[in-house]
Amino acid sequence: MKALVTGAGGFIGHHLAKVLAARGFQVRCFVRYTSTGGIGLLSNLPGDVLASCEVVRGDLRDPGAVADAVRGCDAVFHLGAHISIPFSYLCPADVVSVNVGGTVNVLEAARRSGCTVVVTSTSEVYGTARQVPMTEEHPLSAQSPYAASKTAADQIALSYHRSFGMPVVVCRPFNTYGPGQSRRAVIPTVISQALESDVIELGSTDTTRDFVFVSDTAEGLAAALMPEAVGHVVHLGTGRETGVAELVEMVGGILGRKLAVRVSPERIRPAGSEVMRLVADPSRARELLGWQARIPLAEGLAATVEWMRSHPEHGAVRGYAL
Repeated sequence: MKALVTGAGGFIGHHLAKVLAARGFQVRCFVRYTSTGGIGLLSNLPGDVLASCEVVRGDLRDPGAVADAVRGCDAVFHLGAHISIPFSYLCPADVVSVNVGGTVNVLEAARRSGCTVVVTSTSEVYGTARQVPMTEEHPLSAQSPYAASKTAADQIALSYHRSFGMPVVVCRPFNTYGPGQSRRAVIPTVISQALESDVIELGSTDTTRDFVFVSDTAEGLAAALMPEAVGHVVHLGTGRETGVAELVEMVGGILGRKLAVRVSPERIRPAGSEVMRLVADPSRARELLGWQARIPLAEGLAATVEWMRSHPEHGAVRGYAL
């Protein structure tokens, strides 16, 4: 079976490419064209895995490039997107163009080719939890332009299933972390600072999240090709809620130091845009996909600390726009 992974040069995408290759898929990786010809985080894959993947370059906003990439594939895993919430405050039109328009291009190409499409959404579509654990029926309430764009994308994907009978699955991963993640995300933010200082600067310290190790998320996305999942939304989460204070304490424990937290105003998001609480009910993923997260948070954090120690140059943050 041949599978296309859009956003394959990104954090989750390159891990998914590795998982699919290990499962025997012929993997085609769609990465954004750049003048340097880079392939993003795919360059971190073992040489034999990367050699087994076909890499094609283009832009999700180009229907022709997307159609060419989809042609000949049996399945499409659509991860390509602008994922930065702060960037969505600065350039919302660009985020909508990529995240919504790009998704329509993928769906149209897949509809013509007869592919199954697994669309990667996000738990951010819900906004702050109204009840926990959160099922897939939790009301949608986007609190940022990024979240709104992802809401539109996953609802359009579901509409293609309802309107055209397309085999579509929408996965909503909760907060994925692990090797390769941008240091703007909370776990790499804490770890990168903790490797250099006992004082951790953060924005909001009152938020809680459901953290999923990236290998688990990638396995969940691969499992979403199960026929039973078609037409469904599926959460990829652990059901474990973790606050910022506990997270900092766990990282300090791994490093053998006591860490203090200092609030940094430049890192605080607009009050109405900060999602305060997210925790998944992962039971549908167990029932439909036979999937559940396997890596405990402590183990995943230790692996992430070790990776960041050995890759100090990765994902450095040079400033905050908000």
